[in-house]
Amino acid sequence: MNKDLMQNLIQRVSLADIFRRKAATSPDKIAMVEMRGENNIELNYKEFNSKLNNFVYMARELGLKKGDRIALLGPNSIEYMICLYGCAKGGFVALPINPGLAHDDISYILKHAEAKALICDEALCPLALNACEVVPELRELLSFSISNDQIKAPFEDFNKLMQGKSDQEVEDVIIQDRDIFEILYTSGTTADPKGVMISHLSVFILSLTNPLELDWQRNTVILATLPIFHCAQQTFNTSAFQLGGKVVLFRSFDPESVIRAIEHEKIQVLFCLPAMYRAMLDCTAGKDSNLASVRTCLYAMTPMDRRTLEESIKMFNADFMLVTGQTECFPSTNTFRSEWQLKKEGNYWGESAMTVDTAIMDPDGNFLPAGGVGEIVWRGPGVMERYLKSPETTDLSRKYGWHHSGDLGFFDQDGLLVFADRIKDMIKTGGENVPSIKIERVVLNHPAVVAAAVIGLPHDRWIEAITVFVIKAQDSDLTEYDLRSFCKEHLSSFEVPKRVVFVDELPKTTTGKLEKYKLRNKFNDLFKSE
Repeated sequence: MNKDLMQNLIQRVSLADIFRRKAATSPDKIAMVEMRGENNIELNYKEFNSKLNNFVYMARELGLKKGDRIALLGPNSIEYMICLYGCAKGGFVALPINPGLAHDDISYILKHAEAKALICDEALCPLALNACEVVPELRELLSFSISNDQIKAPFEDFNKLMQGKSDQEVEDVIIQDRDIFEILYTSGTTADPKGVMISHLSVFILSLTNPLELDWQRNTVILATLPIFHCAQQTFNTSAFQLGGKVVLFRSFDPESVIRAIEHEKIQVLFCLPAMYRAMLDCTAGKDSNLASVRTCLYAMTPMDRRTLEESIKMFNADFMLVTGQTECFPSTNTFRSEWQLKKEGNYWGESAMTVDTAIMDPDGNFLPAGGVGEIVWRGPGVMERYLKSPETTDLSRKYGWHHSGDLGFFDQDGLLVFADRIKDMIKTGGENVPSIKIERVVLNHPAVVAAAVIGLPHDRWIEAITVFVIKAQDSDLTEYDLRSFCKEHLSSFEVPKRVVFVDELPKTTTGKLEKYKLRNKFNDLFKSE
């Protein structure tokens, strides 16, 4: 055996080795179950690992080699998981793409990343084909169908290509710990999306850190209803696999189906957006289901209003924790633990993970003491390798030897990190800096408010006028006067919104993040007549 290959096999850190080990020690344990109504599909660890090996040999037959980028497009599915971790086993680079993007954005990502192959869910073939027409670098188009429909040209049938391929362990590829596992693209709200290059080591280390930080046990069963193309769901899936646990997959969120699955699959860890917990609270299925298996309820992306939090804690009788991180610094970086949830008011991110350093830095690279507001910066193995084809942006993101998050925050008297706002979302009004998140938190406490977003819009007098966009409860007679009066009771005079705009929906990404730039673009001239 080649000496370099032998050394690599002895010492390497590769994500795919998780599944080889579990196949050897726990072959019959269920690794995944995908909820498909009456046709749920299960894979044990031996079957899962074999499928990953099948994937590698199939990809090689297509002419793909280590380092080639394979784009993945689709909702959560067992096939998606096989492709994602199959890339890790073969040394290919996974390129998960948000299926909610427009075809122009998908085309940009495919072309910018120089993808050699694309594998998509059959339902997304028209979108994929439209996007691929301007990407001549793509050599292979594959698709899979969960309903056994015939795959139509120019796509090849993924499942047919997988049939008959070897399931012998792949041991002839050198994978270094800092080799790239995947490229995840940022949302591109202010510029072209950036390709974030993430190593095997980053995901491996954080997938071990998470269970220790969140007090998970061996064989943990987790819910996966948030999209796998996003780093947050990925990191917790991988953590469950490290523990020999089970991942319960949903293609999309349905509160009643999730509640039934909790009872049937004995799910122990939920990871949902706050709005999802609200939906489960309002679902009649929750009134007569056994939810005793749930131990931990994680949430992210946005703070949870106190009413939903209190009711959810009562319903699930579990520890609630907010977890955070970002694409460039693999989750989770910080945890707002259960013991603080009802004691601390504010947008808390909490304590650093044991493998992450967190600090607050001013624009000149100086660290700020407790209470000082500055940029949140991180160091640790979860930080990305670099931005694809963007050395200048990479260098800027790690100025002064720390990864710069683009978020403002401070440490409170107990050493807990508090998020203040995105740097770009801080509102400069009448000579004062006002965090949009602070106004949102107050507005969301009004019982007639379902959702809210706060931005600053151009104003001749105030520079930026605080403006709140509100979805109000059905049949509510809430008025702008009512809500501004409510804000006056809880905010300083300069923080009270100048306008309240009632809307039917707020623009969000498929992972639930508010797209405030769309509101700014649409309502930029709102105060021009004043």
